[in-house]
Amino acid sequence: MRNAVAVMNTKGGVGKSTLVLALAETLASHNRKNILVIDSDAQASVSAMLMTVSNLHRLQASGLSIVEMLIGTVLNGGPLDWPKYVVRGVSDIDDARSIYLLPSDMQLTLLEREVSSQSGHVKLRTVIAELLEKVRPLFDVVLIDCPPGLSVLTESWLREADFHISPTRADYISTCGLDVFRRFRSMNPEMGFAENLGVIINMFDLNSSSDRQYLEWLREQQDYRCFNTALPRSMALQDAARFVPGDRSYSAKYPGDIGKALRALANELLARLSEAEARLPARPAMRTDSAQAR
Repeated sequence: MRNAVAVMNTKGGVGKSTLVLALAETLASHNRKNILVIDSDAQASVSAMLMTVSNLHRLQASGLSIVEMLIGTVLNGGPLDWPKYVVRGVSDIDDARSIYLLPSDMQLTLLEREVSSQSGHVKLRTVIAELLEKVRPLFDVVLIDCPPGLSVLTESWLREADFHISPTRADYISTCGLDVFRRFRSMNPEMGFAENLGVIINMFDLNSSSDRQYLEWLREQQDYRCFNTALPRSMALQDAARFVPGDRSYSAKYPGDIGKALRALANELLARLSEAEARLPARPAMRTDSAQAR
């Protein structure tokens, strides 16, 4: 089963974490899917969007984040007890309770430095591969929120996930980030890389002629495989990033046009996943010989 999707753009400020949140809640509420969100960004943005900040801080203080999971496995060589770190029933939408979260912590940056200092890249990638192998059969979609930039952890996700999607704004700087990512993807092909599922145009300004020009240009680039649905700039989507204690409906959180666009985007994502699953066999297990490692 191929359902692990890394969400990545080398450029920040493209609404990546908010997109992960909105897709997870739409897939859970509208499409009735079981979703695992893996927060691999040290800013822990999507974690804070899916639960109260106090609950997130409690989990972090108790050593129940992705940081401690990776310390125990990559640095200390322990078993991968991943269910211990997964939180169920997150989200403030009453009918999106099928979202599970592996939360993050700002200490993730320090962990990556320690992995690099110990030349633990191969071990890190092996643990990431093992985690994804275990969670794929249990969830309909696994969404991995990767930070901008190309860290050792992000590279591990991109080489072990089944697919990647790249959110972008329709402007020059953001599209430069896509080009950097495309060139990185072409390097070291023998090491494997997630399949490009497509580019999602986010925060699109309906009244901007410049945005329209970049939208048309992006859709002409066949390598990008742009999704048909472009998400408009919306205060509702920005407000959705704030977790509200107490249940609310999906339509209250994502009203009107933004909810309609998100549902269309979720349907398109599932269609592309289904098409790719039918077209290609499952990924082979990771090799750890010298041709694969670095």
